[in-house]
Amino acid sequence: MSMNKEVTIQALFDCKDPLIKPLFDASTYPWELLPKIHEILANLIQNGLKGYTEIAPMVFVAEGVSIDKNATIIGPCIIGKNTEIRPNAYIRGDVYIGENCIVGNATELKNCILLDNAMVPHYNYVGDSILGNYAHMGAGAVCSNVRSDNQDVVIHGDQDYSTHLWKVGAFIGDHAEVGCGAVLNPGVIIGKRTSIYPLTSCRGVYPSDCIVKSTSKIVQRL
Repeated sequence: MSMNKEVTIQALFDCKDPLIKPLFDASTYPWELLPKIHEILANLIQNGLKGYTEIAPMVFVAEGVSIDKNATIIGPCIIGKNTEIRPNAYIRGDVYIGENCIVGNATELKNCILLDNAMVPHYNYVGDSILGNYAHMGAGAVCSNVRSDNQDVVIHGDQDYSTHLWKVGAFIGDHAEVGCGAVLNPGVIIGKRTSIYPLTSCRGVYPSDCIVKSTSKIVQRL
């Protein structure tokens, strides 16, 4: 099984959502999507969203969406079918959420994409990030999206990739699991089906199909 540090959209995400699939297909690396989120949401809303209802300015939800009365949602935001927005969730603009997702208690989202069945259920922070299908963040896990020196974020994989962006969170591949209390430092990439142990401070790129027990101990799944 390969331990290559894959960083492309194709290697991390299988996006089948027809509304945003063109955005994924038109780019090579996931950080290229971050500056485009606002524009793609605005265009989708302007062109009309069949089957969606506008519940607040620039906030559109599909059927079956459950939103607690204490949640705060600021547009532009699009929320897919049967997604659950729990108490005190704070969605503060430029957010696309797919179908069957969970945005939980005291979770904050901004400028991010959650693909279908992604879960951020308990006081998570997800900014300038992309979560894949069935990606899951444990309680208190957060995406740090700004370097302490405020310089542009560099992705450290098998080679270095300059994002030319100073705000970059994490890119969590399909079916990846992030343990409780983990911190994903700016520009972290987690491959498909990889699990991160609780309380890990993650840096760089983690291959697919691995278990990250610590920053110095990464093992392949059997």
